[in-house]
Amino acid sequence: MRLLNFTIIKLTFFLIVGIIVGYITPINISTSSIIFAVTFIALSICYFTAKNTFKKTIWFGVFSFITVLFLGVLVTNFHNHKNKSNNYTHTITTNETTPSTITFRVREVLKPGNYYDKYIIDLLNIDSTHVSGKTLLNIEKDSTISTLKVDDVLITKATFKNLISPLNPNQFNYKTYLKKQYIYHQIFIKNKALLKVSSKPHTLLGYANRLRSFINNKLKTYNFSINELAIINALFLGQRQNIDRAIYTNYTNAGAIHILAVSGLHVGIIFLILNFLFKPIERLKKGYLIKTIFLLTTLWGFAVIAGLSASVTRAVTMFSIVAIAVNLKRPTNVYNTLAISIFVILLFKPLFIFDVGFQLSFLAVFAIVAIEPMLNKLWKPKNKLLKIYWQTLTVTISAQFGIIPISLFYFHQFPGLFFISNLVIIPLLGFILGFGILIILLASINVLPQFLADAFGFIIYLMNSFVAWVAQQEAFIFKNISFSLLYVFTSYIFIICIVKLAAKTHFKAILWALLSVVILQLSFLYTKHTLPKNEFIVFHKSRYSLLANITDNKIFVSNDFDSITKVNTKIIKDFTVGNHIKNVKYVPLKNIYFLNRKSLLIVDSLGIYNVKTLKPDYVLLRQSPKINLNRLIDSLKPTQIIADGSNYKSYIEHWERVCKKRKLPFHQTSKKGAFIIKY
Repeated sequence: MRLLNFTIIKLTFFLIVGIIVGYITPINISTSSIIFAVTFIALSICYFTAKNTFKKTIWFGVFSFITVLFLGVLVTNFHNHKNKSNNYTHTITTNETTPSTITFRVREVLKPGNYYDKYIIDLLNIDSTHVSGKTLLNIEKDSTISTLKVDDVLITKATFKNLISPLNPNQFNYKTYLKKQYIYHQIFIKNKALLKVSSKPHTLLGYANRLRSFINNKLKTYNFSINELAIINALFLGQRQNIDRAIYTNYTNAGAIHILAVSGLHVGIIFLILNFLFKPIERLKKGYLIKTIFLLTTLWGFAVIAGLSASVTRAVTMFSIVAIAVNLKRPTNVYNTLAISIFVILLFKPLFIFDVGFQLSFLAVFAIVAIEPMLNKLWKPKNKLLKIYWQTLTVTISAQFGIIPISLFYFHQFPGLFFISNLVIIPLLGFILGFGILIILLASINVLPQFLADAFGFIIYLMNSFVAWVAQQEAFIFKNISFSLLYVFTSYIFIICIVKLAAKTHFKAILWALLSVVILQLSFLYTKHTLPKNEFIVFHKSRYSLLANITDNKIFVSNDFDSITKVNTKIIKDFTVGNHIKNVKYVPLKNIYFLNRKSLLIVDSLGIYNVKTLKPDYVLLRQSPKINLNRLIDSLKPTQIIADGSNYKSYIEHWERVCKKRKLPFHQTSKKGAFIIKY
């Protein structure tokens, strides 16, 4: 493949492999440093040997790739906060009940939950020990007290709690998500337990937050609605915390969510605007150099204001490389530029490789570069307006080829009308961004006419209304699509081979395309063969019981939910989507389940368990039965006791003590998660 002829792409690939190895394999920083040093020395020897001889060898290339691979391992370990000697994880114990005095600085304000305001904080001191590291702070909601701001320094007394793993199969793993941001614990407190030490900005993020607050305070005087302000914050300031859930869902279902994420599209438009505005500087002595410095400063200033998210960081890095190359008159190749930007970003932020936004952004740009020129050749409209819309359509379709597999893997849905929302919004996005920047600048210096503010607010309202209309066409939104990681890899193999065939038809390309079809079919067969066949699951659901019996790719669900809970539960949907199960049937709860040679007896609030001739392997306690557990164990002699989420906490604690004393296995779903019986 011609693409692999670019050396930087090969090096970037091995850097990514090294980062994944470094994340999965626990190699300490000293060992990874030594290995990297040895490979680098070997690479240097190969380089000087090859330089002084005419004979070409493969060893220089081999050691280059090995060195970069271990560079990936090294940077992953180097950026791991736990490897720092003063990291807070070396100081605390999560089992400790005595609260510690914690001094911290607010790093990031997150979207609030139902009961807590959430923040990412930098730890400064624990008791009298100076520490470093990040953790998640949960503050009980209080409408009478204002939320914290970035760079606020506060003191509190609290204990560190472990992050909770998902309690049911195929649920989103928030613990792993936070771990990839070097966050390992959380703190729960009330607002009155906080003592503010300082509210002055100390960091770039703090100054950026103050600038965002300044802009928002100015905009609020011009009668923008809450939803309009939330969209302005997303489009121009990279902050999506305040977007209404319904509006966010509309953009997702319409296939236009990327419009609300500051990424390559936004940064590219801003780059073109800045390039035009700074063009007169080229006439000065060393004008191209000065222009490049101004471009880079402005772009990175915008990135800081937007919160340095993965998508905006990638986009600004790529356009920085483009700016340097263009203004210093250096030839550029888009693939090289993309690979260099990824390489540079991952050196400073290695775990960005696991960020969904980073992956989607990179794959979309890569697909546009590879596929769009071929689609664009299919039709050459002469009308300028038609040309704009045709190019928008080809870019949109190309991007979808790049992101469909990974989008299905993460989100399990596909917006069928994505091209309609993009055809309307993207051609106007340059005008919206340009108009919005003007609105923000004029509002900041108090010279914005109200009619301009009203006009811009009306444009945002129209965009939201149009997206809502597209999202309401539910027949074109394909949801609950089962798509595994294996499907992702085989789908990309298929797409690459088909694109290669479309670019140039020859025997080898046809052979690869046919082979990719076979690989895709094999992945479907393998998935079908490995589906759960005979499993009984006791799910965890607070205050309720939820059971499922899976046989021959069918799931029989039993529960005691009320009508509202039954509609809103995601547990079964997540499980069926994750396990490619299509047939779901709801059946009444039974007292006894016979599972091949195993049996399960359910003891509910009535406390009845005297069943003649039955010696159950498992006993499930639900709805807090008032029983003598010792007597039940003596009578039934089960091999394990299970308590689901429907029981009182005090009852579960008592049962756990009894089982521990009797040396009988006890499974509590609220601690250990769902209980699975394979039969």
